[in-house]
Amino acid sequence: GNMAQDMTEKELLKMELDQLKKEVKNERQMVSKTGKELKEYIESMAGEDPLLKGIPEDKNPFKEKGGCTIS
Repeated sequence: GNMAQDMTEKELLKMELDQLKKEVKNERQMVSKTGKELKEYIESMAGEDPLLKGIPEDKNPFKEKGGCTIS
């Protein structure tokens, strides 16, 4: 089974509490401010984004090396 199934409810609650203790320290900002910054960052990087402009055939590590023929 997975990790969560092997843990008692008390252990799960402790894990959740530890996570919340970490998150409460995060600095919070308005989405209206961060959203704009995020958009500007994404747009500034768009030229380099392989998901937008594709990957050149010769640089794609996942490209099929050879084909297969069905006879």
